[in-house]
Amino acid sequence: MLMADVLPCALLEGCVVTGASTENLKEAVQAYQGNHSNLQFLDPEVLQVHVPPFVTKDDPVSGSHGHNTFERNQRRRSYIKKKKEKIGTSVEGNVENKEAIAEDISVPKDIDLIALPQLCFPGGLQVSSIEKEDCFHFLVFTDVFGNRSHGVVVQYYKQVQVLQDGSSYQNGQPHRALSRLSKLYAPYAICLISKYAYYNALKDCLSCLRLQLKSCRDSDIEDRIKEFAAKLTLVPTPPPGHLHLVFNMKPLQIILPSQEDVDGPVIDIDLHFPFLCFKPKQVLKIITCILMEQRIVFFSSDWALLTLIAECFMLYIHPLQWQHTFVPILSRQMLDFVMAPTSFLMGCHIDHYEEVATETDDIVLINIDRGTISTSFPPKLWIPDVPAQTSECFLYRVRGLQMHYDLELSHLGASTDLNHLRSQRREWQQTLNLEIQQVTLELIVNIFREVNNHLNYEHRVFNSEEFLKTRDSLDQPFYKKVLETHIFHSFLKARLNRKMDSYTRMEINTRSETHRMRASLDIPIRPTIQEMARKHSRSENGLSNRLGMSMPNLSYEKPPEGPIRQNSLKRHDLEIGNVKIVRKSTKLFKLPEFPPPLVYYCIQNYYNELISLLSKAILSVSPEDSALLARYYYLRGLMNTMIGKRLDALADFQNLYKTDIGIFPNELLKKLVDSLVQDERCQVEKRPELKRLISKLKKENEGERRKCDDHVKTFELPKKHMQLEDFVKSIQESGIVKDNGTIHRLFDALTVETFKSWQSPGASMKVPHSQSVFYVDFLLDGQQKQIDPETFKTFYTFWKESEAEAQDVHLPVDVIDHLDNNECVYKLSCSVKTSYGVGKIAMTQKRLFLLTEGRPGYIEITKFRDIEELKISSAAFLLLRIPSLKIKTTLRKETFEANLKSECDLWHLMVKEMWAGRKMADEHKDPQYMQQALTNALLMDAVVGCLQSQKAIYAASKLAYFDRMKLEVPMMVPKTTSEMLKHKINPSANLTSPLAVDVLLYTPGHLNMCEAEEDSSPKLWCALDDGKVVVFDAASWSLQPNCIQVGSMKLNCMLGLEPSQVWIGSTDSTVYIVNTRSMSCNKQLTDHRSEVTDIVLEKSDKFSQAQAYSSSMDGTVIMWDIYTLKVKNRFHLDCRGLTVLKLFNGTLWCCGVDSILELRKNGLVNRRLQHLDDSRETPLFFNCFELFIERDQLWTTSLDSAEVCIWHIKDLSRPFHKIQLQDCFGVNCMIKVKNQVWIGSRGISQGKSKGKIYVVDVVKYSVEKELVAHTDVVQALCSAEDRYVLSGSSSEDGKIAIWKVE
Repeated sequence: MLMADVLPCALLEGCVVTGASTENLKEAVQAYQGNHSNLQFLDPEVLQVHVPPFVTKDDPVSGSHGHNTFERNQRRRSYIKKKKEKIGTSVEGNVENKEAIAEDISVPKDIDLIALPQLCFPGGLQVSSIEKEDCFHFLVFTDVFGNRSHGVVVQYYKQVQVLQDGSSYQNGQPHRALSRLSKLYAPYAICLISKYAYYNALKDCLSCLRLQLKSCRDSDIEDRIKEFAAKLTLVPTPPPGHLHLVFNMKPLQIILPSQEDVDGPVIDIDLHFPFLCFKPKQVLKIITCILMEQRIVFFSSDWALLTLIAECFMLYIHPLQWQHTFVPILSRQMLDFVMAPTSFLMGCHIDHYEEVATETDDIVLINIDRGTISTSFPPKLWIPDVPAQTSECFLYRVRGLQMHYDLELSHLGASTDLNHLRSQRREWQQTLNLEIQQVTLELIVNIFREVNNHLNYEHRVFNSEEFLKTRDSLDQPFYKKVLETHIFHSFLKARLNRKMDSYTRMEINTRSETHRMRASLDIPIRPTIQEMARKHSRSENGLSNRLGMSMPNLSYEKPPEGPIRQNSLKRHDLEIGNVKIVRKSTKLFKLPEFPPPLVYYCIQNYYNELISLLSKAILSVSPEDSALLARYYYLRGLMNTMIGKRLDALADFQNLYKTDIGIFPNELLKKLVDSLVQDERCQVEKRPELKRLISKLKKENEGERRKCDDHVKTFELPKKHMQLEDFVKSIQESGIVKDNGTIHRLFDALTVETFKSWQSPGASMKVPHSQSVFYVDFLLDGQQKQIDPETFKTFYTFWKESEAEAQDVHLPVDVIDHLDNNECVYKLSCSVKTSYGVGKIAMTQKRLFLLTEGRPGYIEITKFRDIEELKISSAAFLLLRIPSLKIKTTLRKETFEANLKSECDLWHLMVKEMWAGRKMADEHKDPQYMQQALTNALLMDAVVGCLQSQKAIYAASKLAYFDRMKLEVPMMVPKTTSEMLKHKINPSANLTSPLAVDVLLYTPGHLNMCEAEEDSSPKLWCALDDGKVVVFDAASWSLQPNCIQVGSMKLNCMLGLEPSQVWIGSTDSTVYIVNTRSMSCNKQLTDHRSEVTDIVLEKSDKFSQAQAYSSSMDGTVIMWDIYTLKVKNRFHLDCRGLTVLKLFNGTLWCCGVDSILELRKNGLVNRRLQHLDDSRETPLFFNCFELFIERDQLWTTSLDSAEVCIWHIKDLSRPFHKIQLQDCFGVNCMIKVKNQVWIGSRGISQGKSKGKIYVVDVVKYSVEKELVAHTDVVQALCSAEDRYVLSGSSSEDGKIAIWKVE
């Protein structure tokens, strides 16, 4: 096997040595001899370039360290350098009497070697009469695609000796005949270039190199630097996760920290530096400038701080990303860059401060040395402040950070071990970095938290105008600027793509209960009573009310008097407020010692040794620690790639499917597969797991090519006439309502107006400009109903004005006390005379009450469920009859009457809809009915306000959905159903239309909450169409915010495994494994070749450990080790359409379409059951079965039959009993609960086709109950600890019913 030339993901891309040429040095020395005060500035040049590959198979095998060790066989690409004839000067990398040659030097393609010497000497290259200390600084390079590389530079001085007569010398020693010498020191720079921001690690590496060079002969320096660079190209960077790599660069141990997650950055700098240079308010101001994409220039007398401080601020705004020019260091020759008209972030030496300030406009000038922020002259630039409450929260958090390491060491003794001291400091720094990351991430979350409320995911729209309206007037200047930036646009893309990054995780984890409720319901947003109450009392810590409701841990938290101290360096669980931060433990893996002679066979041995160490590590890791295993497999795959074992590399990467798919290197795999030779491809065909891997890669590549558009659109009012389809899209984009059915009814309501005159058939229609443009409520000569943009604008404006008015509703404290915390005032009438006095009628989602005038007070009118009669009447006033609304309730004898005048019809319509919705919700145990009724009522209000015509009330009545339903559908639910039904929930909440519930799974919670690492409550998992999985908290039946996308095809089965896994079988032949703690799908089992139909678990006993079985439609059954996820056995069954697996007493029962098989666990068939019914023309096909071992019975059902067949296990020739299911069209699902069998089907109830559930007594063989709560077929059932049964229906209904078990 041939070894690959370059290690993928290597630490080092290249090493460049820069300095002055020998000719320039000679001239400088001669000038210095003539005038010892004349220390000239020289032009720096590239002296050496060292890039991989350093060694190839064709290199001569040599064990020496001389020039033969590294022959120049590097790839040629972009830079040509002439080696000039050497003069009598000792300079690193130049050997006397070499001939002038020209050769190509290969460098990283995103590095400009012409500008690099200037960046290595940003202050200029000047010879010195004294030897100066080594000095480090850091560089950032950006290519045309925005990809960044990073450089670490060390400047050091080397003595230059030149004879007075200009004669040369050899090996650094002058001829004996010449004795008088003049001494001068020339600066050189070594720059290490990497794709990864390992600033501290590369700085430590250069420190070790400088130590070695001090004892090295001048003639060996070039080879020593080249050897050093070659070693670093052997070092892989760690994959994202908790595995850090360690290697020995004598005398230091170098640690490469990994990224926290795939999308996270490498953090190898000290994040507290900006807080040492600036006050917290100034740090916040700089973050503000970055978010607004200002033209920013940092200044410092220390070149190193320029990049480090700038990089810290880039990490502070993560996961937001700076999209513009980023040059933290500008050399003297590059100062004109600050004249660029676009946004940028640059850095200059403090000496150029006045020059930049006076010659540029609208630039933010940040002086790191003094800790000041100003703008260029004249100071015209105005930077709005971050919202005050968010600022207060940030400043409070920063006060709790301990940023002085010496204070942490005050109670510790002195250590004499250098590596121990470095380790101690590194642990402290990592902890502090984590705290700072959380504080700054919380800042970003608080700034943009409510953006999600104004996003439409289906049409990728952000309603920026409405978002701005919800901001405080003092905060609007800030948001207006930020919303126009590229940073924010990129942020919106990530939100609309539902990216699960650090922002999303924190935003979800810190949501208030009110926010969680709103996120799961498609109802208009109004301030709750709890939020109104907060307006009356600001919390003691001065934090905002809005912040308090979005982050409940901040609301009543009193800040401490002084800074918060932590007492120990060893901190694992941290807290930011009440948000717990669990610091993940890290694992260190030490790379082997570098091979002494860097020749081909030694490097190959090095890789083999590394593979051996990784293999030992893999064997030593517990299978439960799959994340660590994944990192080891990843690294071993890289190493196998390097030594040419491509099939072994593919096998290692294949193992990532079973350990952590999140770090799967797609691009590397594509290249690896493309590089396979014919012989290897033949071997792949013989190895099914590799064949599946390559096939899956091809499918994923095709999927990427078909990837949908990634655009983001800002909401705009329509400008053209809209038919129904366009109207639905516009309403959804506006954020008014999402449900398609509701929008269709709204369209009908807005199109009831008719024109008084029409032209002749076939002629175009003319509409007077003074008249609203509506089309008739029916088709005329092929014309379709349309709504004009002016009408839409009027409706939209009225709706938004109603929202704004609700925000301004002020209720006295005495009134607030009578209402529930989650109630909102949705409608407030004008001041009217009522039978309870004069006041305004207020409507919440639960009740009507009178807000009395004079001294504001509260008089309850009625709760909607208590209404007995509602009608319009009239009250006498002088000679007039004023329309009034009469409400009779079950709790009071007297009837409430309100003289609502012109508002009477509207209030009658709205209250009637709310009443009907409440009744439906109570009868059907479905709170969503009330939520829909509320939306309908508010839409009625907007329609009437928009139309302002005689037909407005008639138009609004089109939205009276529940009021009509109570006439068309019996309000009363059958008594048996009502008694058994506990609750209904909607997994399709917030979607435009309901989705079918394909599978249900209940997972119990933790009894001891202290033992649970995450949320300990029980969960209900619901698989919907197209691979979408939603999760409910089964304690409160609230929808969790973590929607999980599992593939893109229908899901067939789910199985919960302890402690933290859910296995999901998909139509795409994959078993997906979801981590219940992170709520992410990070593992896949890809061994099936057909759709996975069922998964069962065999629990461990004293003879065997737990294992799982999965089946697929093609008849394959696979036995899995649930810890290692390895295939323990596989067998194929001769049956059609294997759909169901069950395990009883060590025997496996499998249900196919044409037969049911009893198997031993090794796959041998014991018995086969086939349903042969001579009375039927077509045979019955099985789809479900249940076993009652204690009764020796087997129950079977068919999709196209209303019979339940009961078989005796010892005689499977014919069923001994049949149960007929009345009014049933066929069975879809069946489960066993205690001594009952629950059967889900489609049947007939009250003359209509509905989903039915039959509860059958297994002793009496009789149907005890028929339950009807779904309007579509029941196709999923599951049991919750035998206390409840949950049923899910198809897409016409799409809801889940919760039944109690008797």
